[in-house]
Amino acid sequence: MSKNNNKANTVNEIKAANDALTATVVQEPEEFCPHCSGKHKDRDEKERKDLMNRLKRIEGQVRGVEGMLENDAYCTDILVQVSAITSALNSFNKVLLANHMKSCVAENIRNGNDDIIDELVVTLQKLMK
Repeated sequence: MSKNNNKANTVNEIKAANDALTATVVQEPEEFCPHCSGKHKDRDEKERKDLMNRLKRIEGQVRGVEGMLENDAYCTDILVQVSAITSALNSFNKVLLANHMKSCVAENIRNGNDDIIDELVVTLQKLMK
């Protein structure tokens, strides 16, 4: 009977651990991203639409380069297109950074949170690698 009790206890412990793990996983937000800061910004529709349009154009450019590779396009033709994609991404970053500084950074400074300046410096350092 001792073996059965041990098995029952082990099964119950496993079930309890599984339930605890499941509860932990369920409590995490669906949008959890291990690469994000956890902060969120409510963008107005115009800003969101502009940024999404830029990304969709870039996505189309990337698909175009993929097609060029599949069709054995000449190296320099592909390089020129990749350069255009890089430029488009840089433009996206400039718009997003300007919006960030005008809204998030300015609002935090107005609210007395000067730590946002350190965050901005770190972000700029990452962008300027």
